[in-house]
Amino acid sequence: MSPDFGLIIVGDEILSGKRTDKHLPAVVRMLGERGLALSWAQVVGDEPRRITELLARSFAGSEVVFCCGGIGATPDDHTRQCAAQALGVPLVAHREAQALITERMQDVARAQGAAFDAARADNLQRLQMGVLPQGARLIPNPYNKIAGFSCTGAGGAVVHFVPGFPVMAWPMIEWVLETSCARWFHRSPQAEHSVVLHGASEAALTPLMQRIEAEHPGVRVFSLPSVDHPVYGAHIELGVKGEAARVPAAWQALLAGLQAQAIALGPQIERRG
Repeated sequence: MSPDFGLIIVGDEILSGKRTDKHLPAVVRMLGERGLALSWAQVVGDEPRRITELLARSFAGSEVVFCCGGIGATPDDHTRQCAAQALGVPLVAHREAQALITERMQDVARAQGAAFDAARADNLQRLQMGVLPQGARLIPNPYNKIAGFSCTGAGGAVVHFVPGFPVMAWPMIEWVLETSCARWFHRSPQAEHSVVLHGASEAALTPLMQRIEAEHPGVRVFSLPSVDHPVYGAHIELGVKGEAARVPAAWQALLAGLQAQAIALGPQIERRG
């Protein structure tokens, strides 16, 4: 079975509304294209205590988690330090990571027609992005060579740390998926069947939903009400989702239950992943 996947998005700019998060839909898409699904996501501000607590919980589990943001070297970047604290390990200079940062600085100096000065204060500060939790493994960054990193917790969870910039983060996440998670691709094909209902009540539908879940383990029943849908107007989308092999029986049971209540059925929707 594939592990659960989680997503952590770090940054005050998301919570303040200065930036709109783009990582959640992108990660959902990248996982879905590979027959995987996101189990949870959480946004946390640039507060070391909260970041450390969230990472400690993640490392204690057995999930695969992507963490976007906060791995730079400015005073509001705390993720590297918090990861080390959550793991109970020191921060150490990662020789390969710092070599890549130096290559990047040399590239920039060359493009500007300037001499590269490794001892310059700002260049020394940039090397801090290569000071990582002990035991970290690098994630290549095709955009500017400044690597992300992966760490494994005591519970077996692996947290992959990438920058907050989508142009860097998304290719790095795809690299992780292709190199570390391919064995789980399309292992458990998912299916979803639903129907549009008009004039139905969620309260009245609840006993049927509970019965379907009880009688069909591994299948989840969902109800998505809408009051202003551009096509269906006010309605409820009621359906079942789960492993493709388990869904058809649950779907037929759901339809039978609706018909037994004389509920008029609208358009039906089928999704597969």
